[in-house]
Amino acid sequence: MPSVFLYHVVGDLTVGKPEMVEFHETETVESAIRAIGESTECGIPVWKRKSHVGMIENSETRLQRFVGILNSLDIVAFLASTECLEDRDKAIKTPVSQVVVPNTSLLKQVDPATRLIDALEMMKQGVRRLIVPKSMGWKGMSKRFSILYNGKWLKNADTSNSSSNNNLTINTNRPSSSSGTSIRDKFCCLSREDVIRFLIGCLGALAPLPLSSISSLGAINANYNSLEASLPAIEATRKLPEDPSAIAVVEPIPNGQCKIIGEISASRLWKCDYLAAAWALANLSAGQFVMGVEDNDTSRSLPDFAVNSAVDDDNTAHGAGSTRLRKFSSRSIGFNPGNSIGIGRSIYRGRSAPLTCKITSSLAAVMAQMLSHRATHVWVIEDHSDDVLVGVVGYRDILAAVTKQPASVTPVNRPEAFATLC
Repeated sequence: MPSVFLYHVVGDLTVGKPEMVEFHETETVESAIRAIGESTECGIPVWKRKSHVGMIENSETRLQRFVGILNSLDIVAFLASTECLEDRDKAIKTPVSQVVVPNTSLLKQVDPATRLIDALEMMKQGVRRLIVPKSMGWKGMSKRFSILYNGKWLKNADTSNSSSNNNLTINTNRPSSSSGTSIRDKFCCLSREDVIRFLIGCLGALAPLPLSSISSLGAINANYNSLEASLPAIEATRKLPEDPSAIAVVEPIPNGQCKIIGEISASRLWKCDYLAAAWALANLSAGQFVMGVEDNDTSRSLPDFAVNSAVDDDNTAHGAGSTRLRKFSSRSIGFNPGNSIGIGRSIYRGRSAPLTCKITSSLAAVMAQMLSHRATHVWVIEDHSDDVLVGVVGYRDILAAVTKQPASVTPVNRPEAFATLC
């Protein structure tokens, strides 16, 4: 087990994190769209309101108010229903309690002194957010002195003097939110993206895992959701995937395999025009949805939308929305048409390429891809083929891979691994 998992605690990852602001189930879909645009992992935790103002909660009663996590794909799927398309104004004023899928297992409350390895185990089991009490006295633990000894955490109480004084002062009291130093009802939220971002800064401590291929680590998940390009895009909403929240749009090839041409996912729809995306999801094929429709395509009757472009305009980034009429365009749902997509795909007029890697890509390269694109997953294709889909790598797959025993992994070719990472 890499020592970084044993010598670090959850509190080390929360230093500098902003205070969590609860988003309540009575808020509207319109408010949720704004909140998701500023969120991590393209989703927001949804809470029930407190029964009365000023009530004091413990961790159990607090978690009883948690409903689930709402993401961008959930909202677009909701807005793509016939009822919502007929009355868009009513749809965006709908309370999110009617949209979010209840799932209380997606969030846990942990103490700042919880070991990082324990937090990873929770996330490997399906937890997507950890809420951590903000403590007045918490400054993070030293990697050197945050060791577990006889069931107690040992901490260098005054690290500023440790360089000049070899007599270390040890505090055997484990930091806790119940110790009286925590700020009442103030928490920060730790996501899986935060954990991956922390781990990519500790690649040396994880060696040889970062340079090992994702195939040798068993990080490729072959149980992915897919949809043929010729089918209606709305089919993607019949059963929304859970983790990752993504559907691969594929084209079958003669040998029985499939080529990936795009995706319908929460991360791809994260900062889109939600009403335009909903119309496209309800009226276009999956291939047309992911490839885009030409702006000058007159073969379809495309509607005008009066939408709140909260994610596109600078002024809405500061909380003020701007409503304007917009002609439907594939650019408005986050895709950029206009380029030919090559031989064999001429029926589509544009393309937004999905995020892909090879089966021989290193773990470090895939982690870097996900962070740089703020994606929750990367699609895996074969090495010597044209976009033949093999599987997907998500957060849970990476967390399972980094906790593998080094003896069971094989590093990939180092020059190739660094070239992929760059």
